[in-house]
Amino acid sequence: MVEAAIRDPNVSGAQLAWMGSLQQLAYSRLQDFPDWKESVLAALPERTRAAVSGSLDAGKQLLILNAGPTPRTLPNWKIVAPAPIDELLGYYKEAEAEFGVSWYYLAAIHLVETRMGRIRGLSSAGAQGPMQFMPATWAAYGRGDINNDHDAILGAARYLKAAGAPGSMEKALFAYNHSQAYVNALALYAEVMKADPAAYRGYHGWQVYYPTKDGPVLLPVGWTKE
Repeated sequence: MVEAAIRDPNVSGAQLAWMGSLQQLAYSRLQDFPDWKESVLAALPERTRAAVSGSLDAGKQLLILNAGPTPRTLPNWKIVAPAPIDELLGYYKEAEAEFGVSWYYLAAIHLVETRMGRIRGLSSAGAQGPMQFMPATWAAYGRGDINNDHDAILGAARYLKAAGAPGSMEKALFAYNHSQAYVNALALYAEVMKADPAAYRGYHGWQVYYPTKDGPVLLPVGWTKE
């Protein structure tokens, strides 16, 4: 039901965002019970099976990337509403036209780094902005405001091009984050959106969950650390 709704052009606004969040929860549950995966995939319509499989494989890579001690405290972030779907897609396409980096790679980075710009605040390494730039990297490749979606997306495309994109996307993505699991996850999410651009509509609705010893905690729009 969720996969069909995400691909239905008549579903939009709050309804589409809700479907995206339900999709995220369903994928999370399948990650918790990997033995369910094959039977669930077999029961899905063929047109959505590859997208679901690719998303699950990407999530598995992110689990590898984020393996480590569970944070002791909630992050010093503020959670904001993302820019509208079409607005962000326009920024990705603008960056693609200027730098040759396919829009779906930029969307994948935006998704993984800050859930399409929902997270405002520093990473544990000191990166900032919706595309998570280290200050020195932004000084070299950024233009404008590091916290602005448009400027950050174009900055990411500019940096990826300098690092080898689009000819060698794996090399460029590795330069963005020196982790093969990170590269694998981005490539998988990007492949899903390349094959099925409507999948981006679902990803846009994914929320911010933060790991704690008691399980993931939802940080909703408007949340800020007190």
